[in-house]
Amino acid sequence: MKRVFNFFAGPATLPFSVLEKMSADFVNYRNMGLSLIETSHRSKEYDEVHFGAMNLVKELLGINDDWKVMLIGGGATLQFGMLPMNLLGGDKIGTYVNSGSWAEKAIKDAKKVGKVEVAWDGKETRYTTLPGVNDLKVNPASVYCHVTSNETIGGVEYFQWPDTGNVPLVADMSSDMLSRPLPMDRFKLIYAGAQKNLGPAGLTLVLIHKDLQAQCADNLITYLKYKTHADKDSLYNTPPVFAIWAFKLVLEWLKENGGLPAAQKRAEAKAALVYDAIEGSGGFYRCPVAGNCRSLMNIVWRLPSEELEEKFVKEAKAKGMLGLKGHRDVGGIRASVYNAMPEEGCTALVQFMNDFRKANA
Repeated sequence: MKRVFNFFAGPATLPFSVLEKMSADFVNYRNMGLSLIETSHRSKEYDEVHFGAMNLVKELLGINDDWKVMLIGGGATLQFGMLPMNLLGGDKIGTYVNSGSWAEKAIKDAKKVGKVEVAWDGKETRYTTLPGVNDLKVNPASVYCHVTSNETIGGVEYFQWPDTGNVPLVADMSSDMLSRPLPMDRFKLIYAGAQKNLGPAGLTLVLIHKDLQAQCADNLITYLKYKTHADKDSLYNTPPVFAIWAFKLVLEWLKENGGLPAAQKRAEAKAALVYDAIEGSGGFYRCPVAGNCRSLMNIVWRLPSEELEEKFVKEAKAKGMLGLKGHRDVGGIRASVYNAMPEEGCTALVQFMNDFRKANA
């Protein structure tokens, strides 16, 4: 089988070694005579996977038992509503930063639950910038301030976290989680859909600090309460077993390959290859994002015409590079280079970019 380079934004590429391990164990997991996804989620075999994944998250991020690791279904989209349902209501205020499409969706759902204030809005710059460290005007009465750490559609990513004062910082990190070390003392809650950088679809990683957990509502539908998942170690109901198994293997792969510091170095090196090709194209390729917040995960650029963009995507596909078409809302080209994208993929992409430019400029 010839593997292609998968630049899709999600579901995204997984480490090949992880796919091989799952393939080898899929039908007969550890000689049990059945697959792991067929066995009970209360079995010792699954316990090893479930709690092993939770412990690896803590190890990689360097967090202690003040943090609760939760493995929840529903994707990050469920968290757009679940977060305010647990923390807003009455006169409580949630502050949000509108940095693009995903932040907008989070804001829209939060407004259906409680009071929302937008501390910064990127609409004027068409979501090509992010607020500086001291640019936010956060109401000190807010229960939390929500940011989207990386916008997969617009291609912006935080490299300096905003100062929110005493207001707890909450982040949707769906597309850059575990791609770099994090100053966990700056956050009180983080959530991330798995299908971009952590594993297959069907799982959401949620981390909540005990200080914020103590403020959560207890009068919600059982599944929508963070308390339910925290108290039951995400085993209140049957968890997404397949996705968690893959997630654990991805975490093991990350650890074996140097942890988060090494992941960050690889991400910076891969992104630099592509951004250098864009900047060195003499204007044939153009990235609209401000230089200080260009995503290391989702690199976006335009060509001189939409016709050339269509041709670029078609010819790249013929050369074994898939998923380069920009999101339908913004068009253009997008290369998603998550943790599992090998550097060889970016090297091949850059070679194609150079060849395409020479042939079509």
